[in-house]
Amino acid sequence: MIYTIAATMVLIAMLLTLYRLFAGPTLYDRVLAVNLFGTHTVVFIGILGFLTGRPDFLDIALLYALINFVATVAILKFFRYRAIGDVGRTPIRKRKSASRRIKLPKIRKRAKDSGGK
Repeated sequence: MIYTIAATMVLIAMLLTLYRLFAGPTLYDRVLAVNLFGTHTVVFIGILGFLTGRPDFLDIALLYALINFVATVAILKFFRYRAIGDVGRTPIRKRKSASRRIKLPKIRKRAKDSGGK
């Protein structure tokens, strides 16, 4: 009985999270809503495992939690660096300010001595 009430409350929380996902004013609000939806899904899978008497669902919930964490970090890294791998580790904000750097004059190379050693 108590698990049924808990599952219903988690489903209501998931619906409110979906509202935040679609109404979020910024991109980071939406990423946070996706992460929260994944967390609610993990809790719901755990409760469902207790309701059906199958403790195997806890393993599935744990795996889903790890996937949710890695996906959230990857999405935030992509939005900050515009790349997933090790290509260009400079944040976008610093790239835009790079054009304001002071330009130094080029140094001429010295000609090699054609004389002795």
